[in-house]
Amino acid sequence: MALTGPIIEGEGQRRGALRHIMGERKGKVRRIGKGVPAGTPEIPEGNTDGVPDAFPRSQDHHERFHRLIDWELEDEMLGVEERLRKWPRNLLMENGLTLFDLLAKNDGWLFSERIIKLFSKGNTLPHHRFSHGDIVTLSRKNPLKEKSIEGTVLSRGRNHIRVVVNEQPSKIREGNWRLDRGANRVAHDRMAAALNELYAEDGGSPLRELILGQVRDMVGSSARVANLGGFEKRIASMAGHERGLNQSQQEAFDAAMKNRLSLIQGPPGTGKTHTAVRILTAWAQTGAGPILAVADSNVAVDNLLEGLLDAGVKAIRIGQPAKVREHLREATMAARMDEHHLREDVDILLKLNEDLMRRLPAMKGKEKGIAHRDVKRGWKEVRRIENQMKDDIIEHAEVICATCVGSGHLLLESRRFPLVLMDEATQATEPATLVPLVKGARHAVLVGDHQQLPPTVISRRAEQDGLARSLFERLIALGLPATMLKTQYRMHPVIREWPSERFYGGELDDGITATDRPAPAGFVWPDWDAPIAFVPIDGSEDTSADGRSKHNLDEAALAVRIVDMLLSGGDIEPMDIGVVTPYSGQVRLLNDLFENAGGREIGEKYHGLEIKSVDGYQGREKDVIILSSVRANDAGELGFLTDYRRLNVAITRAKRGLILLGHPRTLRNSTDWASWCDWARERGLEAYHVLHM
Repeated sequence: MALTGPIIEGEGQRRGALRHIMGERKGKVRRIGKGVPAGTPEIPEGNTDGVPDAFPRSQDHHERFHRLIDWELEDEMLGVEERLRKWPRNLLMENGLTLFDLLAKNDGWLFSERIIKLFSKGNTLPHHRFSHGDIVTLSRKNPLKEKSIEGTVLSRGRNHIRVVVNEQPSKIREGNWRLDRGANRVAHDRMAAALNELYAEDGGSPLRELILGQVRDMVGSSARVANLGGFEKRIASMAGHERGLNQSQQEAFDAAMKNRLSLIQGPPGTGKTHTAVRILTAWAQTGAGPILAVADSNVAVDNLLEGLLDAGVKAIRIGQPAKVREHLREATMAARMDEHHLREDVDILLKLNEDLMRRLPAMKGKEKGIAHRDVKRGWKEVRRIENQMKDDIIEHAEVICATCVGSGHLLLESRRFPLVLMDEATQATEPATLVPLVKGARHAVLVGDHQQLPPTVISRRAEQDGLARSLFERLIALGLPATMLKTQYRMHPVIREWPSERFYGGELDDGITATDRPAPAGFVWPDWDAPIAFVPIDGSEDTSADGRSKHNLDEAALAVRIVDMLLSGGDIEPMDIGVVTPYSGQVRLLNDLFENAGGREIGEKYHGLEIKSVDGYQGREKDVIILSSVRANDAGELGFLTDYRRLNVAITRAKRGLILLGHPRTLRNSTDWASWCDWARERGLEAYHVLHM
């Protein structure tokens, strides 16, 4: 849609025109058009959702999701195997999935696990996609033809990667090593076990009929009080007495105290994790622990853990310490075991056993047999004491924090958790969601936002058959209401304006003012009172070397220039800026350009600048976001840019300023993108002048 009149110039005329455009109600913007009503799921273009809302026959649910997770594992394993078998060395390196000719050495311990430091013969490592928490395999030449060692990336630098391994590589300093991205079979096995447990006669879940939609009245059934052995009255009494929450947060908090199953929808910047932490803290104060708090990603679990520790809650973290933020590792099980009063007993036993094992080769006959028996008994006693330590730590914790899949850890196998809270519930697949819920959940809260990105699914066939639809979204389709948090504290009010109207029914309010989010200097904003700029660029997209992604050199080069402009203003630093894009190929190109323009390591020009995919930036925020949309073609093809949820996430990461680079003719082939382009034009936010600066 084009404007019907000429572009308005002059401050007085501009403000008058804006008042006309804005209308009477706050957030009401002419031409935006409502998108998806708040609280209503919608299937994006090109996505086939094959999951029924309800499962009157339990076996249909069981069979369907077993099939889907089997497909997911099969396709992930096939993808890894095909890559290792067929991709040439240069293609693996171009995609950053493999590093070759690495040297290695031992680099200390992370609690009881060995750290290996891998580095290049040269000064710096080639471009790669290994990051903190990734599962990797370490081998000499080919992981398909030799015994490889599995590990987890602990940290990375320009010239090294540190990996925590599950066994000590032999002759670590000799020869070269190869590092590959790995596949995760553990997740599949735990999800399969959860699906089986859901239907177990002696286990299962008290919430099963609600989960399957087998009750006539979803609202009434979910609002029933759970049987928590007397704690339900204490918990219900907390409703209405929490201070420091806004109105919608208070409503969500109260529902979480009263209802045995409640959903909380948290649009961008509305404090959903803050609200989740307040709920967990209130539960803990009743003495109902240990409580299980989970999220789909390690980052979100760490956010919950950090909030709980700051609130003085006794929380521990289940999972590999390598995947936990460094300043939170003291709350891991491994760290708590190191501090336990029985630690000294274990160390003494370990020393005795090691001394005995060293003397074994010199022994003979009966003496050697007795020594072998003593060694076996020693290890058995070590395991017994360590299990006693773990049980003691869990028993005295108020909240256990883990990823959804991590809650299936052997440590928690025999434990039951009547109270469960799940953050990022819309980013977890339904089988992953079940892992914590089948551990005895009687009273559960799911927190998420189905207007943001859905679960990540590798298998195309599993995605098309419904694995990418979260349990949260299915429950809403069944009629279970979600309490929406309505006050956002992240975005400048103008940045909030369009997504609120388009995706949340115009219901979002601002907990901050424009004065709280001043436009950053250095960049020439089309309207300094509305720090958004749409830079229409006639670039062209290209297919990446792997044939699976896209990049756009014109947009990437302009992004470097814009970052330089922003930094020249002096009021923000590289760490305040995020450069995001939907395509991994563009991420790789941007990394290369910023590396050549000054580098992002400590002491270099762009140190602290973040370059990530949109999908990897959900839940994050920066003062300024530069969004490179990439797609620019005569056919008007947009690929997965047509998913409105990706657009919603992309434009709601910014606090003080949003700069979008895109090809208008291509973007307008999506109704959502066209709406945003029209809104930007009517607001006078197009920034052609940037192309000539």
